[in-house]
Amino acid sequence: MALKRLGTQSVKFDIPPSVYAEASIVGKKEGEGPLRGYFDKIESDPYLGQSTWEKAESELMLRTVNEALKKGSLSPHQIDFIFAGDLLNQSIGSNYGLRDMEIPFFGVFGACSTMAETLSLGAMLIDGGFAEKVICTTSSHFCSAEKQFRYPLEYSGQRPPTAQWTVTGCGAVILSKEGIAPYITHVTVGKIKDLGIKDATNMGAAMAPAFVETITSHFKDTNRDPSYYDLILSGDLGSVGKSIAIDLLKQEGYDISSNYDDCGCMIFDNKTQDTHAGGSGCGCSASVLCAYVIPKMRLGELKRVLFIATGALMSPTSTQQGESIPSIAHAVALET
Repeated sequence: MALKRLGTQSVKFDIPPSVYAEASIVGKKEGEGPLRGYFDKIESDPYLGQSTWEKAESELMLRTVNEALKKGSLSPHQIDFIFAGDLLNQSIGSNYGLRDMEIPFFGVFGACSTMAETLSLGAMLIDGGFAEKVICTTSSHFCSAEKQFRYPLEYSGQRPPTAQWTVTGCGAVILSKEGIAPYITHVTVGKIKDLGIKDATNMGAAMAPAFVETITSHFKDTNRDPSYYDLILSGDLGSVGKSIAIDLLKQEGYDISSNYDDCGCMIFDNKTQDTHAGGSGCGCSASVLCAYVIPKMRLGELKRVLFIATGALMSPTSTQQGESIPSIAHAVALET
């Protein structure tokens, strides 16, 4: 029996990996939101000097990873492995963005849950003795995501109230075997949940059940309850999914309403920016975690955070075939 396993879905680390350094870079719209003062850099050019949206996303990831290395006073050859993912087909944002870094590479796809998935895998690798320093990074770009999953921007299609706005942003975390707080102490790996929702403009409703399944498993596996954490953070259910998640969890006997927020609700001001149900995309939870949450933990303003990133495991092909939207959520406990 695996000695580090807790319950059915969780892992407890013997020597919790340290969040050694982190970086976040976002686009202009994100830089105009409530978290504008927290990001490392705000890029005013959506192309980032490139010729296409997809190349811009690759450049965004490269710049963010380099910023994290700079903040950690590290060079690429000091990194053992890198876990990276994005929303584009075959993860080309990551593959092309990091191809010249010469770091052993794991491509990861978990849709918007990818940041939690990369952190989970990176932490396991370090705790297992297979690495000393690992980079975990994810990105998204509004224009490339719209082009792939919905309509070209030129179409100017009307969005329903449940729709979310894909964040142009990237977050990168360097995990280390040794270092100061915060530390990753536990991981709860999600299961695929599919309640038959087919509306690709209502991701929050599709992903909320996966969030509920993962967080209830985390509480049961660790014998913790919501009050243990200063902040429970989902990414990215948006305002619609957030409300559904709170209601579903109450039915399970858990009330998270007092210490729960969602990255998609935090990154934009819906009153002034009109993003409907809020933000989404791999880069949403990644940039909020790296810009806001981890620095708050370093300052001692937050001591225990449960970060649960959620992802809709769909593709343009599955949508065209009339498939429903399976979803997943992974939980990462960060503590000082």
